[in-house]
Formats: sequence, C-alpha cells, structure tokens
Amino acid sequence: MNRPLSSTLWIFTTAIVLVAALVPFDAQLSEYAQGLPGAIVTFNRTITDFGTFRWMIYGSGSLAIVAFVVHHASRSETVAGRARTAMRLFSYFFVTIGSASALVHLLKTLIGRARPEMLVELGAYSLTPFTGNMVFESFPSGHSAAVGSFFGAFALLVPRLRPLFLAGALLIGVSRVIVGAHYPSDVAAGLLVGLWCAVMAAFLFARWNVLFRLDAAGWPVPKRDFDAPAKD
Repeated sequence: MNRPLSSTLWIFTTAIVLVAALVPFDAQLSEYAQGLPGAIVTFNRTITDFGTFRWMIYGSGSLAIVAFVVHHASRSETVAGRARTAMRLFSYFFVTIGSASALVHLLKTLIGRARPEMLVELGAYSLTPFTGNMVFESFPSGHSAAVGSFFGAFALLVPRLRPLFLAGALLIGVSRVIVGAHYPSDVAAGLLVGLWCAVMAAFLFARWNVLFRLDAAGWPVPKRDFDAPAKD
C-alpha cells in the first residue's frame, strides 16, 4: 500500500467509527445543542464563520503572492530567505485548504444529506444527491473541514502546540451543531477530512524536502530549517 495512505489509515478508521457512533443520535444531539442557553448559542454564532474556506484560501494565496514578490525583489539575503519561508508556508496552507475544499464539496454533492433545518419535514437521514441546493449539502460539514485543514496544518508544523490547535478546530466544529447548520456526524466527518488533507499535503511537501521531512517511521515532521533548499 502507498505509504501516505497506509500511514493515514487511522484517520479513515476514526472517521468511520465516529460517524457510525454519532449517526443514531444526530437528531437528539442537534436538538439539544440548539436548545442550549441563549448566551452560548450567541457566542457560537459569533465564532462559527471563522471556519469558511473563502477567506482561508484567498488569504493564503494573497500572502503567498506577496512573499513571492518580496523574495524576488529583495537584495537582502535575510529578507529574501524569510520571504521564501513565508511563501512555502502559505503554499502549504493553500494546498491543504484548497484540497479539503474540493474534496468536501464533492462529497456534499454526492451524498446530498438534508440539513437539520429539514429535520421535521424529512428526518435526519434524508439523502438527495446532485441537487446543487445547499439545503441538501449537510454531510460533511464544510466549515469543519476548513478548520480541520487549517488547524491541522498548524498542528503538523508546530507539534508542541498540537492539542491547542486541535481544540480550536473542535470548538468551531461544535459551533456548527449549536447554530443548527449541521449534525454531529457531519462535523466529525468534516474535521477528519480536513485533517487528512493537512497530513497528505505534508507528505507531498516532505517528498519535495520543503518544510517537512520524513522521520524514521516515514511520518512527515517539520524541518528545523524551513529555508533549507529543496532537492532537485
């Protein structure tokens, strides 16, 4: 089996187990979450849109372009080196978030699960693929995939802060249930799709010897010197 796929098999396994465990309770958990005290719901409405693909993709792309221009325009080796590092970092985020966006939107279209707002009318398990209607694009959660990829990338780059980044992704993911946009299983699947994309992108960059290297076990770990030249 391909090393990156075999190394990330645990993500697929976790996704299947979590989704299978949550699906029977999706309706009850969704209704409970939406019935939480108003202050909690309001707080979650405030933070939930942090998990949108658009600002992450456009932001990463724009900063990568700025870093590229600075790198090629600067006569200072220090400034050029830092710009090169920034360009590589933002390129990694761009690839990670962009691939997560493409994958999650494909799955949404193929699966066509109705959102919680249709619970009374259609139930929690209604599937209507290929509608092109956002009402039938609940699984997986796009916001959760976005923060899963965004914070997953940070977790891979800065391992000592990994619990903090993963907690941030979980916080945004849970907010999608509380605001009534998704079921818990949608969120679990979205988070793990995003994390998988972050890991797969890290394997890709490690193959290029950029930002990451493979450790003795064949897992991508951050390089100490991000400015080290890539191998031809």
